[in-house]
Amino acid sequence: NKLQRCRPEAAPVEFGDYHPLKPIMVTDTKTRRGARKGSTSSSSSSSSSAPADPLSSMLDGTDPLSMFASEAPTISHSASTGDLGRKRREKEEEAVGQDFEPWSSKRGEILARFTTTEKLSIVRKAPSPGSAVSEKVRTRLEELDDLEEGSQRELLNLSQQDYANRIEELNQSLKEAWASDQKVKALKIVIQCSKLLSDTSVIQFYPSKFVLITDILDTFGRLVYDRIWTMCSDPRPLPESFTVDDVNDTAKETCLNWFFKIASIRELLPRLYVEAAILKCNRFLNKSGIQETLPRLTAMIRGIGDPLVAAYTRAYLCRVGMEVAPQLKDSLNRNFFDLLGTFRQISGESVQNQLVQQRVEVPEYLTLYSPAINWILQCIAYRAPEPLLTEMMERCKKLGNNALLLNSVMRAFRPEFVAARATDFIGMIKDCDEAGFPKHLLFGSLGRSLACADPPESERLTILNEAWKVVTKVRSPQDYINCAEIWMEFTCRHFTKREVNTILADIIKHMTPDRAFEDAYPQLQSVIRKILTYLHDFSVLFAMERFLPFLDMFQKDSVRVEVCRSIMEVFIKHQVEHTRDPVILNAMLHICKTMHDSVNALTLEDEKRSLALLIIGFIRMVSFGRDFEQQLSFCVEARATFCNLEPVLVQVSQPHPFITIPSLSSIFSRLSLYLLSGQVALANQCLSQADAFLKAAVSILPEVPRSISVEGKLRSSESFLLDFINNFLATLLVVPDHPEHGVLYLVRGLLNMVQDYTWEDNSDAKVRVYVSALPLLAAMSQETYLYSIPKVDSNETLYGGDPKFLSEINKLSETLIGQILDHLKTLGRDESTRRQGALAFSLFGVLLAHGDLRNNKLSQLAINLWNLSHKHGYCETRVSVRTLEYIKHQALQPDMSHLTDTVQRLALQSRT
Repeated sequence: NKLQRCRPEAAPVEFGDYHPLKPIMVTDTKTRRGARKGSTSSSSSSSSSAPADPLSSMLDGTDPLSMFASEAPTISHSASTGDLGRKRREKEEEAVGQDFEPWSSKRGEILARFTTTEKLSIVRKAPSPGSAVSEKVRTRLEELDDLEEGSQRELLNLSQQDYANRIEELNQSLKEAWASDQKVKALKIVIQCSKLLSDTSVIQFYPSKFVLITDILDTFGRLVYDRIWTMCSDPRPLPESFTVDDVNDTAKETCLNWFFKIASIRELLPRLYVEAAILKCNRFLNKSGIQETLPRLTAMIRGIGDPLVAAYTRAYLCRVGMEVAPQLKDSLNRNFFDLLGTFRQISGESVQNQLVQQRVEVPEYLTLYSPAINWILQCIAYRAPEPLLTEMMERCKKLGNNALLLNSVMRAFRPEFVAARATDFIGMIKDCDEAGFPKHLLFGSLGRSLACADPPESERLTILNEAWKVVTKVRSPQDYINCAEIWMEFTCRHFTKREVNTILADIIKHMTPDRAFEDAYPQLQSVIRKILTYLHDFSVLFAMERFLPFLDMFQKDSVRVEVCRSIMEVFIKHQVEHTRDPVILNAMLHICKTMHDSVNALTLEDEKRSLALLIIGFIRMVSFGRDFEQQLSFCVEARATFCNLEPVLVQVSQPHPFITIPSLSSIFSRLSLYLLSGQVALANQCLSQADAFLKAAVSILPEVPRSISVEGKLRSSESFLLDFINNFLATLLVVPDHPEHGVLYLVRGLLNMVQDYTWEDNSDAKVRVYVSALPLLAAMSQETYLYSIPKVDSNETLYGGDPKFLSEINKLSETLIGQILDHLKTLGRDESTRRQGALAFSLFGVLLAHGDLRNNKLSQLAINLWNLSHKHGYCETRVSVRTLEYIKHQALQPDMSHLTDTVQRLALQSRT
């Protein structure tokens, strides 16, 4: 019959040279286009029980290849369709929760870990000649080969990056072909890429190759699904929870056509992968399609001869299975149990010969399985009950505690489940074969679980001792530190500084010879971070004998500064009380000096500012109480140590300002520190020193530039200068006049400097200082000052209300008011009416608050200022109304009735 005629003839072969399940590659032949091409099916068999060939069974009808040509044109995607498709995918992906780590998070790690310097190829082997098949079938096979071959040709001697770039080009080609309605070309690309997964010629790179190529398969699966879903969404979008009844016949026919096309792929591996990629499309055909297809695909994987290729095929099937049907755990479990059955192949002749040929050791080869097994077990263990872990542990024991499997089990199940059985796992690890998979990797996986969940308290010390017996014997410094870093967290969580110090000493012992620490900075930094997470008492931390020697291993400048920065950040966050502990001070000064000494001419301003803030944070936490000598000594040392960071000098300058302040480059830092030092001197009854500081501040006012740099941007200095002067004026109220100088000599000196300063053009700043000085003069004329400094006699006591003193105040006030009024006239001539109104209203407010309006001359001036401020309608009506209400309220107070007449003469004027 036709079925028998379609089967290839049985030919005697040598077992060592050929195996029907052995992975093969199809290579371009040098024949002209249209000549017969062929490939040997990796799934063909002469057994009478073999399933029917999908091509042969359809020869008398419309076969999938013919359906290619007659396929209806696809509906193009609109922007809205794309949005709908994206939202639908996002919702479907929620079938597994946020606690399920997606495949996308593992890609980068796999690509970075499984690398090679060997040359890679995208190439196909020549087909075996001479199979005796009918002419009709031969023609079909030639058409199919043409479909599978695509436009791809031999690409030899590619570097790893070139290979990855070529695969990405294919991914882009797939999208472009699909977008331009070239569905046949798109399928060719996917088939050809899938074939590459049977090539293990550079075996160390295989996991990364799997990542790159399955990206293409994922893209293809999404494109096919979205297209069919779109066909069902006309005129109304298909609901998210659609059933087969909601799918129209055209969509069903197109979907079925895709499955026919894929069934026509001759080689097992690409047929399997491509069907898995569109597994979700079964939803369009029948309700139980996915449920029926998963077991069939799982069984088909048994036909793959190479155990590594089979393992990753199972991983891909689990990937799509978790996306479309996470509830179907049976197929996941069956995949895993089938995988366990292939482990015995690893010790077989075929695999061992391959490893010898590629010069790959068995331990390295076994690690290639890790991503696949880890993923499959993660899928199985997801939200699985605790007894499943017990069952898995029993299976591990039956397999002789296979280390690779045991490692994946510990990584897949919830840390709480693993931690509760930590002692059992340690016993199983001890019974593992050391040659196949290093035990320190197993202890590393166990340590990761114990860093997240706590084992029984009574077992913790035993667990640490058993683990460290193995870890400390690891010879490779890199392997050692990878494991030690993991167990440091367990130690910090459950033990004291003594055990932490012991592990630090062991790390120093292993990583110092041959400067091995230079290749392990990330792991060493992780050790520091773990310690700082759990140890916040810095007196305990710095008292650990091996902590500072551990820091000395960070000899690369950038890394050392980063580590010091992390320590400082934790110190500032958790050191809540001031300290004078010499252990802390010495260690922190050393750490701060390391940060400070990293500053050079190339250091960015933001970096300088950041480092300075950290150092200042430390300095502020240092206090010697009333022991001023100690405090001064510390500040002197800090000043010498941190001379390159001006903000730090500002912080430490207060105990010795005459030495430090003149050396500061920031004029406002100098002004503020002179004022602050003068205030401190007054508070400590050091009047001559206070005079000297305040005079020094006045003397450098002319040095203030017109513009200053603020966070890297030039800004006018005017607002900063006005703020400083107002603060300075407030201090002058309590500063007693010097007996050898004239009355109000500091006030006059300040105003003279303001008079001589070169202000900005069109600026009212100078006159605003005069307005601000009037309340000070009014306060100085009071019998009792608003505030005073204990044990310091201010001018109220020195002059005792002397008429000559009051006369000087009045003269100075009249001079200032005259200057202000002259400026107002100037503004009027220059037609700067808005500025004129604002300034007039400011002076009105000062007269109202501080002047005696019973004086007719002053009262009339206030009324004129009010009218001037409202003349051009620039005053805020709300402010004017509230001011009038305030005056009316004041007029009701005893001895304030004179304000009644004034308020009646103040009118609100509408804006013009």
